[in-house]
Amino acid sequence: MLKNHLKIAWRNIKKDKLFTIIKIGGFSIGIAACLLIALFINNESSYDDHYQKKDRIFRVVMQGTMDGEVLKSVHFQRLFAETLESNYPEIEKAGKINTSELFGAGKRALRIQGSSQNMLDDGFVFADQRAVEILELDFLEGNRDEVFKNPSSIILTEEKAQRYFPNGDALGKTLFLDDNTDKPYTITGIVKNNPAIKSHFDFDFLLVIEDKNTSWTTTNYFTYVLVDENTNIPALEEKMGAILEDYFIPAQMERGMGEDFMEVLKTLEYKLQPIGDIHLKSDIKMGDGLKHGDIRFVWLFAAIAGFVLLLAVINFINLSTAKSANRAKEVGLRKTVGAFKGNLISQFLTESIIYSFISFFIGVLLAWLLLPNFNSIADKSIVMPWASWWFLPIIVVSTLVIGLFAGLYPAFYLSAFKPVNVLKGNLSIGSKSGSLRSGLVVFQFTTSVVLIIGTLIIYKQMNFILDKKLGYDKEQVLVVQGANLLNNRAQAFKERLLGLSEVKEVSISDYLPVEGTKRNGNSFRKSASGTEERSVPAQIWRVDYDYINTLGLQMKSGRGFSKEFANDSSAIVINTSMAKKLGLDNPLGRQINNGQDWTIIGVLEDFHFKNLKEDIEPLTLVLGNAPSMVSVKLANGVSDGAIEKIKGIWNDFVPNQTFEFTFLDQEYVQMHDDVKRMGKIFNSFTMFAILVACLGLFALSAFLVEQRKKEISIRLVLGAPFKSIYQLLTLDFMKLILLSILIAVPVGWYMMNRWLEDFAYKINIGWDIFLMAGFIALLVALLTISYQSISAALLKPLKNLRAE
Repeated sequence: MLKNHLKIAWRNIKKDKLFTIIKIGGFSIGIAACLLIALFINNESSYDDHYQKKDRIFRVVMQGTMDGEVLKSVHFQRLFAETLESNYPEIEKAGKINTSELFGAGKRALRIQGSSQNMLDDGFVFADQRAVEILELDFLEGNRDEVFKNPSSIILTEEKAQRYFPNGDALGKTLFLDDNTDKPYTITGIVKNNPAIKSHFDFDFLLVIEDKNTSWTTTNYFTYVLVDENTNIPALEEKMGAILEDYFIPAQMERGMGEDFMEVLKTLEYKLQPIGDIHLKSDIKMGDGLKHGDIRFVWLFAAIAGFVLLLAVINFINLSTAKSANRAKEVGLRKTVGAFKGNLISQFLTESIIYSFISFFIGVLLAWLLLPNFNSIADKSIVMPWASWWFLPIIVVSTLVIGLFAGLYPAFYLSAFKPVNVLKGNLSIGSKSGSLRSGLVVFQFTTSVVLIIGTLIIYKQMNFILDKKLGYDKEQVLVVQGANLLNNRAQAFKERLLGLSEVKEVSISDYLPVEGTKRNGNSFRKSASGTEERSVPAQIWRVDYDYINTLGLQMKSGRGFSKEFANDSSAIVINTSMAKKLGLDNPLGRQINNGQDWTIIGVLEDFHFKNLKEDIEPLTLVLGNAPSMVSVKLANGVSDGAIEKIKGIWNDFVPNQTFEFTFLDQEYVQMHDDVKRMGKIFNSFTMFAILVACLGLFALSAFLVEQRKKEISIRLVLGAPFKSIYQLLTLDFMKLILLSILIAVPVGWYMMNRWLEDFAYKINIGWDIFLMAGFIALLVALLTISYQSISAALLKPLKNLRAE
């Protein structure tokens, strides 16, 4: 019986090549899209899944409420980890990572002892011995339990060890950081690079923490804990509140913080975040500066994958029921000669499974071919898991399940035909059962229009971000990396650059309004003695005299720093948000305090120094030394000649260091790479969905023309014009597309409005977006069915009537 089913199925598959190609093509595209997204989701959800004790590893989060807003932080004091471990027996180990270095200013110079050549590199993180143990670093060389025994230890990843020591003899060698020969670092461990392991933070160089700060007001560290197996986490979180009462709050009271801030302190509490949740479930308000995924995007892309595959299944159902008239005679004859309904159902399900197997083979192959492009768009390094034990079984099971699901309705529908009706010539059953097909077409195009709306809104938001006035001039600013190697010659280097006609302004500072540069927060209030006053957390950036002019910051009132004023060493420039938060209507000349008195000499117009998902926060500028970066404002635009001249001066000052630079505008664009990536992914799978929907529409229109050839021929003989024939064949489809648009508009608006809530600065969703999405859907649908409609209108009626 099975052999007979396979033989008939294969005969039917070969019989109608157009419909077979469309069925398999749509199925394959849907499977490829679904598989790519499934691999993406698997990659995102596999972060921090490799720890043997992952259910017992947590990151500590502190949260509180200010002005009705929940604030979260993962920055803690140096003594916090040791205090946790010594006070709570439930905590087996507590370790820390230095976040100030994690967010450090650009690249740093590294040199092997005995070499005169420095190399710029990044990925430097400071940690303690406990953190190394808790995070289960896998060492290729070195003893994990003793790597930080020496306070001048450094750990390299396998990749970096091979770069600096290609002969494989890195262990025990000496490195100098930032060309500081007074402080050599000894390599005590090499950590394996395993592409299959995904961690919420990456490092290339791990150094031991040497900070001796005992203050409970200085917060620079992530804190991780390994808890006992039987620990009650909510109970432990509640007990940890004692640290606030015993250490943190008294330290803040000693500083004389304002009453408002004390009210905030009363709301503080500690939470333990599972390490597996850090990548996908971290709130942006934590401010950890890491590159996170978003669990909502994972669910969104999963939904898109499901919908694209569902569209392909719908095509199969649509085309199978549409061709029912062509199979009705076969069903009638087979039932007449004794075939049971069960035999017919198994026959049609066999055909569906064969379609599914062919489609899966092509779909998996297509996904494999598209994977490099997908990796490029998504900024991933996903590989097809051919060797994984689970991959082939999942593909086989999915093939069977989807094949059965897709063929279930057509099988029962086709096997239900009555032989008497069929053999009497009633062969138009399929064409008359159009309600289901119409509903499925509406579903297909509703999904497609929603995806089009999403693509247009993401594209518009991205352009809004890139074109928005930021309050500073990011164009034509070249940023020289590794400038701390200049040491005390930084000012001389700056003067040489200013002597170039191609250079307009130069500033030395690590604090730039793009992510990946230095940050340094503090709390300010109006005066040292006013404990009743409001305390305002704010950024405090150390800059030089020319910082404001180099970046084109705009003064709202007052002035910037000047060498003509000796007292500017205790002067401060604040932004407008800072003045508002402090409640200063006339801030010039007023003093504010963060443990030191500062006199306000100027107020800046607000400028964006974070991505546009976040509001502009209070910020202050003071004169200070932050020498790792030099910003060069070019006078006549970017040119190879200007870059070569700057490079020449650099080589005069630092001949043993490669000249490396970036451009400020490029770094700004990189801040929003996640939005660009999402837009590209959305756009790609929108194309998949539209293509699948259009394949189905093309096939249905072809079938409709085939079914109505006689009617069309008679109309043509009677003088029907081209226009009326065209309208006859397209009008019903256009009604379905219009209905799809009406359904898709509120769905698309709701979804994308929720997405835009992540942005503090965003576009307004106007009707133009929905009109454009509707127009695109109508145009695509019209072009899809026009070929068949035009062909039908140009039929030679006599030829078709003779054939009848």
